[in-house]
Amino acid sequence: MYTKAKNQMPSTKNSISKLSVCIFLLVSSFFSLSANAQCAMCRAALTSKGNATKAAAVNDGIVYLMIVPYLLVAGIGYAIYRMKKNKSK
Repeated sequence: MYTKAKNQMPSTKNSISKLSVCIFLLVSSFFSLSANAQCAMCRAALTSKGNATKAAAVNDGIVYLMIVPYLLVAGIGYAIYRMKKNKSK
């Protein structure tokens, strides 16, 4: 009896974990819908003739700003991986 109850515990935790992941993905999808807008002034400045250097500078700035979140997520993921690997030893 004790082993049966012990074996049922991880499945309950697993279902709660899956539910929380589903809820997180659902909520985060609603917040990402408003991220499709573009600043009207930036669009006007970049679509005019002869602003090729300004458009290239804005594109480079966007790439630079997007590198930082990816590096943070990768660093946190690696730290979690190392913690779990050290804990399993």
